[in-house]
Amino acid sequence: MLTGSALPCGFLPLRTRRSYRMPQRTQYRPPTRVSVMPPVIKNLLILNGLFFLAQFVAAETLARSSMLASVLDLMPLYPPGTAGPDFWPWQLVSYGFLHGSFGHLFFNMFALWMFGVQIENRWGSQRFVFFYFACVIGAALTHLAFVSAPIPTVGASGGVYGILLAFGMMFPNQPIYIWFLFPIKAKWLVAGFGALELYSAVTGTQAGVANFAHLGGMVIGFLLIQYWRGKLPVQPDRVMRW
Repeated sequence: MLTGSALPCGFLPLRTRRSYRMPQRTQYRPPTRVSVMPPVIKNLLILNGLFFLAQFVAAETLARSSMLASVLDLMPLYPPGTAGPDFWPWQLVSYGFLHGSFGHLFFNMFALWMFGVQIENRWGSQRFVFFYFACVIGAALTHLAFVSAPIPTVGASGGVYGILLAFGMMFPNQPIYIWFLFPIKAKWLVAGFGALELYSAVTGTQAGVANFAHLGGMVIGFLLIQYWRGKLPVQPDRVMRW
């Protein structure tokens, strides 16, 4: 039973209902949950580890004609139109799950975790995974644009360099300890890596290293972040700020 001017819970007076408007969200608001092992990074670490184990099994215990070895042979990135193995579209992604050695795997995964945790916690998993694979694909396309040698390319470095670039943009003054002893601000670390990769790519002083892929991951990451921040002529639906 209602008394006076009381209204049932959940109802508004007619005038109030007409003037009420839902606020429009014009800025991206990331989640606030923090984790030392967010889901995308955790799954990437597991998948890269499993693929490296598969590489080891195929190389050490199975014949090169085995089904596992045949599948793995189709995963590295090969330039199209060369005398080597064929290029397939899935290689733009699959190459990022293979590594040439345990050291290659370890340092890529350590850097992914070290720099990626804060970014995935800040952006959320959906945006983070899109960014990571955009950098992986962008790195592959950049490598193919500049390198035509029929040599297989493997490694998650393109995506990791994109994550490193994002970390330097989001946390420019956060100190990074080289060898756990010498602090350097993140922005200078990123600038140093970028300059080193550019020099090595132009001069070819680092044989066997896909320097153009590293640069491509950084460039694609920078352009994507600038798009999300509304800094490019094409504007996103929601502007991301930090």
